[in-house]
Amino acid sequence: MSTPLDDAALLAAELLARRWLPRQHPRVRRALIDAELWQATQQRLAEVGLQLVDNIHADHVAVALLRGAEAAVFGEAGLAANNNLELPRDAQSLLVVLWALIVLPKRERQAARAASAEGDGQAEMFRTERPLPSAAAVSPLVAYKTLLADFGNQLGKKTRLDANLKRLETHGFIQRRGEDIAEGPLLDLLLDYDLLAPRILDGALGDVLARTRAQAEAAPSSGEAA
Repeated sequence: MSTPLDDAALLAAELLARRWLPRQHPRVRRALIDAELWQATQQRLAEVGLQLVDNIHADHVAVALLRGAEAAVFGEAGLAANNNLELPRDAQSLLVVLWALIVLPKRERQAARAASAEGDGQAEMFRTERPLPSAAAVSPLVAYKTLLADFGNQLGKKTRLDANLKRLETHGFIQRRGEDIAEGPLLDLLLDYDLLAPRILDGALGDVLARTRAQAEAAPSSGEAA
């Protein structure tokens, strides 16, 4: 006779089956406020070399390998590689570009709106802590045509770009919405913001991204004027 699964086991099993779950999922919501359930789920996953990954800027949670399991799973060659999804170099570059175009401005908007909400509520005597705006509410879209025009030559032109966008979509990093590219469930979970953001903002890509973002922000107003 099988033993009934508890909530931690069910949450771990569903994460393994689906790879990621929205923060609004009933068991995920409970785990985010129930420290015992969170810890129990982490322990279940740790038994098979995994961990539950979450950050307040993302709309999903996911599973990833524990550091201690990486060598056993990928071997020394895998650890020395610059990615463990076997993405080609131009797909890796595309992933970094899209991360910079989507995640960096999204986090700026989340911080700005949270600060604005806090300022608006200064006079409330018993106000509660305000959550960050959801990623869906503030995450920008990247126009495919703009991406191709600005970065196509560097990223293998249209054929390679289309193939790599498909790879990134399959892995859950992005979503395609017609001619637009949106944040996927894993884009702000599996890339290290603290490590990547300074390298981009302080590097050569920072100026390129600043111009691209300025053009994207100006485009809607010019279209409305027309």
